[in-house]
Formats: sequence, structure tokens, C-alpha cells
Amino acid sequence: MTSPRPTKPLPPGFTLIEMSLVIGLLIALMSTGIFFSSAVGTWKAGRDASETLRSVYVAQRTYLADHPTTPVSSISRADLLPYLPSKPASFPQVEGLDSVTRDIKVTVSPPVIIDTTGTVYDPSGKPNDSLWDVGE
Repeated sequence: MTSPRPTKPLPPGFTLIEMSLVIGLLIALMSTGIFFSSAVGTWKAGRDASETLRSVYVAQRTYLADHPTTPVSSISRADLLPYLPSKPASFPQVEGLDSVTRDIKVTVSPPVIIDTTGTVYDPSGKPNDSLWDVGE
């Protein structure tokens, strides 16, 4: 009969299961962070569009207060330019979620964002959510 070999205690370390759990948790956290960072970018684009539309809407209302007999359908961008709060050199435009710059139609009240074909652009799909539109 042989005597068993003396065993040395194993140095402290991580098991494969522990390392797999930590790596899985890190991947889940990174995925969540990436998802929310893209959602923040979408929200910011909507907020910027909403702020631009609100300033155009206020300019439109102010212009109509100064010219009460003018119908909304005959208002031009040049008419509203002096009434915009920041006094820009050119009429503001809005960048969509697809990074395409779009115009604002001022001959309707409230103003709306339109694409090159003249159709209303509102990626939120809701006409009164205060993103991509002036709202109710």
C-alpha cells in the first residue's frame, strides 16, 4: 500500500462559473447602457425639433397679433424671420432621426415639419406629444 501524496492547498482564485457570471453581468450592463444612450439621442433630437417648432409657432402667433387681418395661409418665412427670438439670418430647419434636414411649413397653424415631398414628418406618430410637433 502506498501512502497518498501530500496535497498542497490551492491558491485562492475564481472558478469558471464565477468568471462566466461576472462576464455575463458586464455584457448585460454594457448592452443596457448602449440601448439607453441611443434612446437619449432620439429624445434629444425630438426635444430640439420641438423647441424649434415652438419658437416658429410663437413667431407665427406674434406676427398674426401684429397683422390680424392676414390669413395664416399667406404667411411666408420672410414674414416670420424678424419675429423669431434669436433673430437668425435664415429660417430654422429641423434635423430628423435619419439626419436629413427638413423644412417647417408655416402656412398652417400650428406649424409642422415637412419632408421634401411636402408630407408631415413626425416619427413619434403622435400629433400632440410635444416631440416633433408643437402639440395641443
